[in-house]
Amino acid sequence: MKTATRTTSPYPDQKPGTSGLRKKVKVFRQPNYLENFVQSVFDVLGDAAGKTLVLGGDGRYFNREALQTIVKIAVANGVGKLLIGQGGLLSTPAASCVIRKYKAHGGFILSASHNPGGPEEDFGIKYNVSNGGPAPENFTNAVYARSLDIAEYRIAELPDIDLDKIGVTQIDAVAIEIIDPVADYAELMGHLFDFPLISQALKAGSITLCFDAMHAITGPYARRILEEKLGASAGSVINAIPKEDFGGGHPDPNLVHAHVLAERMYGSSAPTLGAASDGDGDRNMVMGSRFFVTPSDSLAVLAANAHLLPGYKAGLRGVARSMPTSQAVDRVARAMGIDVYETPTGWKFFGNLLDDKRITLCGEESFGTGSDHVREKDGLWAVLFWLNLIAIKKQSVSEIVRDHWRRFGRDYYSRHDYEGIETARADGLIENLRSQLAELPGKTFGDYTVSYADDFRYVDPVDGSVSEKQGIRIGFENGSRIVFRLSGTGTEGATLRIYVERYERDPERHGQDTQEALADLIALARNLSQVHERSGLDKPTVIT
Repeated sequence: MKTATRTTSPYPDQKPGTSGLRKKVKVFRQPNYLENFVQSVFDVLGDAAGKTLVLGGDGRYFNREALQTIVKIAVANGVGKLLIGQGGLLSTPAASCVIRKYKAHGGFILSASHNPGGPEEDFGIKYNVSNGGPAPENFTNAVYARSLDIAEYRIAELPDIDLDKIGVTQIDAVAIEIIDPVADYAELMGHLFDFPLISQALKAGSITLCFDAMHAITGPYARRILEEKLGASAGSVINAIPKEDFGGGHPDPNLVHAHVLAERMYGSSAPTLGAASDGDGDRNMVMGSRFFVTPSDSLAVLAANAHLLPGYKAGLRGVARSMPTSQAVDRVARAMGIDVYETPTGWKFFGNLLDDKRITLCGEESFGTGSDHVREKDGLWAVLFWLNLIAIKKQSVSEIVRDHWRRFGRDYYSRHDYEGIETARADGLIENLRSQLAELPGKTFGDYTVSYADDFRYVDPVDGSVSEKQGIRIGFENGSRIVFRLSGTGTEGATLRIYVERYERDPERHGQDTQEALADLIALARNLSQVHERSGLDKPTVIT
């Protein structure tokens, strides 16, 4: 086997965001762009000799081509073994599962998550470390620093490998193994949930299901587990074949983009449970008949009922949520007498808490929930959790959630996204809000008196690392909140997310329309931020 050392020049824009490096395909196709980033990761890793790495992605456009390049760079950098999902496919949670099960040194996951795919759309790459979770900030910062002065990369001069044939190929001292992308993950799910109980309910028809895989990675996983293993009727999984452009759709599991599922769930013959997952399989949307479960409520319901499921009978050590996520799970934690942690957005911030055994469940308002079984959020896991819970309680989705509200109260909650804002405008909007923070406490706006206003700062309780400027919080004396945050998951312009939340204890007031219940807070958020004037947009792009 021959290896070559090739000269290159740095690119200035390879700073990973909350979930790796995401750019348009045409950016990744620039000469040496992918090679520079991958070599920078290996340079930061140091000695990779003899180590095992996991490779896979969500199957979007450029996935297979990029994998071949990464394989050759990995071989040239002396790895001992590569585990690659068949067809180049691995969902993000499955990749985490495989890294952990086989004690790999880490892995490259190729995905731009819920962003669109295709030749003119998005691609992404991130490195996960040995615990199966996304690399921490100190690692990604080091990779970025290295990318700014990289001068060469190493690459093996090999023919492309066959990604579709399961088995092992030996290249000198390197073993390249193509693995079943579903098997290890499915085995893990069988340990966490009562598969016989779920199967009995599905086969008897007491639970019916529609899972929208959105032509993304979760299709093969959902078909194997839900239809083949558990016995859901054929066709319960829709849009199940992964496509490079996600069938022309936007693989973001919300009411706007998962409209096929939403229409079915609001129709006259809706199944018991409706669910969708995103491009790389780590997000989820859960619905009942004519009923949408917010991700914040889903996390709280799972926390309150986890002890009923086989994998969590020992109880929860603690829970965590991202800062913008509603405080619903906090109320559960207080009632259970367990700790709750508020972290910045980004799953990597949960990793230390999970590894230190401080928490068992965690979640984000952006349709992500998970537990200590892997170190990523996990869309299909959440769906199986809900299926198991419905089978145990013998209640509908809406009945389970409404019972939860009666016990803990309801957090009315909504997120308004303003996408594609010119970056300078978005930064100016945030700076204008920051300039108001010192003067806001004590001010009254109608029924709302400001109790605190800050730019969220997180000190990791495990390693003491500090993350600054993680989102602007404005809290009110009645427990309501407004949060403003620029998202790090887009590839063009900026996305401003505005989160509004109001707590309602009175069960008689739990039936309000969410947007109506939050109307005064939404108006206040718009006025404080001057979002329409400063963004150039006259309304949100997406409301969830």
